[in-house]
Amino acid sequence: MIPPGWNISLGRNRAPRPIPSNLIENAKMESCELSDQDRKFVDQARYHHLPLTLRKRLWILWYKSLGYPHGDIAKLSGVSLNTVTATIRRYRQGGMEQVLKWEPYRPQSELEKHRDLVKLHFSTTPPPSLKKAATDIEAITGIKRSLGSVRTFLLSIGMDRRKVGMIPAGADPDKQEEFINNKLQPALDAAIAGQRHVYFVDAAHFVLAPFLGFLWSLTRLFIRAPAGRNRFNVLGALNAITHEIITVTNHTYINSASVCELLYKIAACHVKGTVTLVLDNAKYQKSVIVRDLALSLDIELLYLPPYSPNLNIIERLWRFVKKEALYCKYYEDFPKFKGAILKCLDDTRTIHREEIKNLFSLKFQRIRKSQIMAI
Repeated sequence: MIPPGWNISLGRNRAPRPIPSNLIENAKMESCELSDQDRKFVDQARYHHLPLTLRKRLWILWYKSLGYPHGDIAKLSGVSLNTVTATIRRYRQGGMEQVLKWEPYRPQSELEKHRDLVKLHFSTTPPPSLKKAATDIEAITGIKRSLGSVRTFLLSIGMDRRKVGMIPAGADPDKQEEFINNKLQPALDAAIAGQRHVYFVDAAHFVLAPFLGFLWSLTRLFIRAPAGRNRFNVLGALNAITHEIITVTNHTYINSASVCELLYKIAACHVKGTVTLVLDNAKYQKSVIVRDLALSLDIELLYLPPYSPNLNIIERLWRFVKKEALYCKYYEDFPKFKGAILKCLDDTRTIHREEIKNLFSLKFQRIRKSQIMAI
C-alpha cells in the first residue's frame, strides 16, 4: 500500500525528475553573448554532419542566443543542466574553437603495448585463421581475447586477410629487379619517347573444355563439357604503347616457324625504327633460326629472366580473353569456340579499348624476397 502523500508513477509515463533549484541558480550565473559571426555559424552548423555531442553543444548555444532559460535549454537539447553550464563556460573561455574541441574517450587495448612484438611474430609466421592468431597472441602476451577483438587488433597493425599468390619456384626477385632497371625500363622509356617499338610476346593454348568461374546465382549451376580436346594456339605480340595486337594462330603446335612468321608480320608494320621484342625463355623462341631472322630484320630480342611471367604484359591479355570469352560459357563445337576467342581479340581495338588501357599499364608486379614464405 502506498503511504499518503506519496506520488509514485511506474513505467514510461513516469514524470521527469525536477531539476534541483540549486543547479538552476548556479546555471543562471553562466551567461554569454554570441557574436554575430558565431551566431550565424551556429545557425548553419547545428544541422551539419557533426558528431552528436558537438551538434548538441551548438543547439545549446542557439537556444541560449534566443534567450531560453537554462532549464528549458537542458530539456530541449536532451542534456543535463551541467552540460548546458559546461558548454556555455567553454564558449566564454575559448570561443567557438573551444566549443568544437572534442576528444572522445577511446579505451586502449592491453595488446597495444605488445604491438611491435606481435607484428614481428606474424611477419614471419602469418596465421591462417583468427583462431590461430588468437592462440599465438595468448602464447606471446598471456592475454586472451575474443576472435572479434583479435580481428580488430590485426587490422590496426596493418594486417588483413589476403589471398596467397603463387610464383614459380625458380623465380629470382633480384634478377627480375635487375632486368627491369637495366634492360626493360630503358627500352620502354625509349618507346614512350617514340624512339623504339616494344612488343611483349607470348603464346596461349586454348583447349576446348569448360573454363569454370564464379557467378552470382540463386543456386549452384553447371556447365556442359563439350566433346573432344581440340586446341587453338595463339602466338601474340602486344605493343606496349599503342596496345596493337599481332597474332599467329594454328591448331597444332607453336614452334620456331610460328615465331618467324610473327617476326615477318611485325617487321612489315614497322619498316622504319628499332623494334624490341620481350619474350620468355621458351626453347623455340631462342632457336638459331629465330635469332638469325631477327638479326636480319633489325629486331632486338630481349629475353625475360627465367620464370618471370609477372613481367610479361601479354599474360594479362590471355587472362582477359578467358574472362570475357570463355569463363562459364559453353561452345558446342570448335569453330564457335575459336570464333569467340578471335572476336574478343578483335574487340580489344573497339569495344574493350578503354578497359584495356588500365589493364596494360606499364606497372609490373615486383616481388620482394621478404614476401616469399619460408619452406
